[in-house]
Amino acid sequence: MELSNSSWFQPSTFLLTGIPGLQAVQIWISIPLCIMYLIALLGNFTILFVIKTTSILHEPQYIFLCMLAATDVGLSLSTLPTVFNVFLLNHRQIEFHACLAQMFFIHTFSSMESAILLAMAFDRFVAIRNPLQYTVVLTPSRIIGMGLGAVTRGVVLMAPLPILLKRLPFCKGVILSHCYCYHPDVMKLACGRVRVNIIYGLSLVLCSFGIDSVFIVISYILILQTVLNIASGSGRLRALNTCVSHIFTVFIFYVPLIVLALIHRFGTFSSPLLHVTMANLFLFLTPVLNPLVYSLKTKQIRSAVCKVFKERENLLN
Repeated sequence: MELSNSSWFQPSTFLLTGIPGLQAVQIWISIPLCIMYLIALLGNFTILFVIKTTSILHEPQYIFLCMLAATDVGLSLSTLPTVFNVFLLNHRQIEFHACLAQMFFIHTFSSMESAILLAMAFDRFVAIRNPLQYTVVLTPSRIIGMGLGAVTRGVVLMAPLPILLKRLPFCKGVILSHCYCYHPDVMKLACGRVRVNIIYGLSLVLCSFGIDSVFIVISYILILQTVLNIASGSGRLRALNTCVSHIFTVFIFYVPLIVLALIHRFGTFSSPLLHVTMANLFLFLTPVLNPLVYSLKTKQIRSAVCKVFKERENLLN
């Protein structure tokens, strides 16, 4: 059954949504959001600067951490314009093509982050399983190749998303559920045949986040087997302690992602507030916590950061 031309169109703009039921206090919500963005950007730029300027940190695990920090910066900058517009300026409109562009960058950086977390799991596996061959296996060229692979995979897999959405007409309104553009959210407003979009979206999840998470689990199973073969208890603790930061980062990235995917799949059984909260946790929490976790838990990073700040303080005095 065809819809009339008046209800079958491509909108010029979408309307973004803040937090349901809390529109009256959005200006106050913008304060902690601003603090979170400040922590995320300052923390990740500090990680990048410290690793770049500290020669003893030019090792594989810290280079992977540098990649993670750069991805978190990209993810934060992808959402920052619309989040500030909605919560600080109460400007909810976003142009159609700008929405598709934002959606592409959000999903691309998310895919890149997943791939880098997998590379970091492999890094921990090599460091614990065969420490004498650590720098032989993870050579600079291989590390660069992994980074380029993460970028290439993200761009190639996510590029069709805006193209597939652009071919669709929209007739179910223009109000999105989040304060940024997210593929399943935009797709729900489309009319016509969205089967291709659904299948491709599911394939993306399985081919990127699904495969990455499986190999991360396998890496840690192998790491655990290696650790259990270490004779001394203190040696086991030292080995496991090197993985704590990465394990925590994996959890804060994948748990909100899995919950968000389930909410979009079974959205009729969840409240809008839960929906928006999990979506915001997925995109905001990881860039904020990653630099804090690695700065507090990794002695070398913590020492290097303290040294940089002391040097700046001495120069000012």
